[in-house]
Amino acid sequence: MAYNDIYLQLEGCYVAKLRYLVALAIVAALALAGYVLLSQRPEVPKPHDLIKEARTVFTLESPAFSNGSEIPAKYSLRGGNKSPPLRWRDAPPEAAAYVLIVYDPDAPGGIFYHWLLYNIPPELTSLPEGVPAEPETPYGLQGVNDYGRLGYGGPAPPPGSRHRYIFLLLALDRKLELAAGAAAEDVLKACKGHVIGYAVLLGYYGG
Repeated sequence: MAYNDIYLQLEGCYVAKLRYLVALAIVAALALAGYVLLSQRPEVPKPHDLIKEARTVFTLESPAFSNGSEIPAKYSLRGGNKSPPLRWRDAPPEAAAYVLIVYDPDAPGGIFYHWLLYNIPPELTSLPEGVPAEPETPYGLQGVNDYGRLGYGGPAPPPGSRHRYIFLLLALDRKLELAAGAAAEDVLKACKGHVIGYAVLLGYYGG
């Protein structure tokens, strides 16, 4: 084999190895950049994290069921799927808006969000039965629940299981800068740092 041929062959091996090392370096750099971006993303708070900020606890109740009791079937997903009537009192007078988050902490895949109603006007002290599934209502803006639908989605636990359903009403020091149709993640992140009071109503369904 001629010297030039050997040289060209060695040069080709060197170039191929260099390209391989450059490709590895690019992959490593992209992976590092992705890790940095993920680590800088704000963590999504859980509902129970938000209430730690509150200075006031007020009262939330429903004419349809008492705290800690069974939610009537007509408010379940398959029984009519109406949102239950709610009313509250003793909320902080300085509240600029309310946010209602209804969720199931016992869902097999983790917290399941059934209703997101935000920018509830501060002058309201109640919600009627059957808030319509519209983006904008007189009672506030509605987000997308974990069924992938706008507005309220009633309880539907797996057969034979009894789940808790938590109605969490947050009093905020400002309105949320969110359009209608927001996801739970966006609502929770927007609430962080602005909760001045909260109220909880617990219901059960299933079993």
